[in-house]
Amino acid sequence: MDMKLYFGLSFAMFLEYAIWGAWAPVLAARLLGPLKMSGKQTGWIYATLPLACIVSPLVSGQLADEYMNTEHILAAAHLIGAVLLFVAVRQTKFKNLFCVMLAYNLCYAATLPLVNAVLFAKVADVGSQGKVFIWAPVAWSLVGYVLTGWRWKFKTGEEGKDCLYFAAILSVIMAAGCLMLVPEIMPAKTGEMPILKAIGMLKNTEFLVFMAIQLLVFGMMQFYFLGTAPFMQDMGIAAKNVPGSMAVAQVVQAVATWFLLGLFLEKVGTKWTLTIGAACWTLMYGAYVLGKPRALIIGCQGLHGFAYVFFVIVGQIYAAQIAPEAIRGSMQALIFAVTTGLSLFLGTQFAGIVMDRFKKEGRFQWGHIFMVPGAITLLGVLILALLFKVKAS
Repeated sequence: MDMKLYFGLSFAMFLEYAIWGAWAPVLAARLLGPLKMSGKQTGWIYATLPLACIVSPLVSGQLADEYMNTEHILAAAHLIGAVLLFVAVRQTKFKNLFCVMLAYNLCYAATLPLVNAVLFAKVADVGSQGKVFIWAPVAWSLVGYVLTGWRWKFKTGEEGKDCLYFAAILSVIMAAGCLMLVPEIMPAKTGEMPILKAIGMLKNTEFLVFMAIQLLVFGMMQFYFLGTAPFMQDMGIAAKNVPGSMAVAQVVQAVATWFLLGLFLEKVGTKWTLTIGAACWTLMYGAYVLGKPRALIIGCQGLHGFAYVFFVIVGQIYAAQIAPEAIRGSMQALIFAVTTGLSLFLGTQFAGIVMDRFKKEGRFQWGHIFMVPGAITLLGVLILALLFKVKAS
């Protein structure tokens, strides 16, 4: 892979996740604080992305495979998204902000599978793909530090508008970069419906099992995202140390993406790499059930990083490998619709129900709560090991 191609692909991967990371970790503080929204309202604002991911990737995948250049779709969606983020800054009522964020995420969700599709179209080697994927966790972490530094210097954290401005500016940069730096990907124009072909691959038992496990296990990440911070604080880890403790996951994810992704796929194959990824979440939740010592809980954040690489990224690579070239965009769209869309939305609702069920006298019973995703991810591990029959790659 020459440096020009590597820079263009890395730019797209970095900005794609920098935009998401600019607002997602910190917008809740604005909603619950200055805007005085309820927890339920805040949850629905955050649910706009999974809801959008159920629909938008399928539309953008169809457009990319049949009608428009992929880089043009990326540029248009991010430019419209930037405008909507600027509009979102001015919204202070729940209904108005919900509608604007839903419209924004319909645009943003359309771009998620396409960045992957561009990478898979231009780079076949898994090791080289990993060197592009690494920019996703780097971007997520870096924008958090930049925003923190900005707030320290300019005291903008109290109102929390800056995260939306930051994401909007990054979206404009992304739109321009897609036109100037991202390589051209033209539609196949088969005259058919690529998304229906992608869905039709579910007739293959191997692929059906794979997608069922993705649906089952992916949503359990919401227990990690919703529960880890308050769990750590209840275990005696100071609130100011929680972000740094959880950042262990991004560090491990970056290292595993760069050094281990290609190695694992080459040595143990797709099936067992996916199984190891799901097992990492099972082990992490097992440690959460134990609840101590604190050093173990912090160290186990690395298991989330490994799981994301070996289960999520490897799943996207596998989907790309089995998809015919004419439906590459639609295949990535399908996996994002199932995982980041349907699974994440259902996981959010399920995690909320479980957390409410095991709350006694105002305190969460974390051991009982984390047994649930632990058992479900273990089920996923067993199904992968016993029923997923893909040959080692």
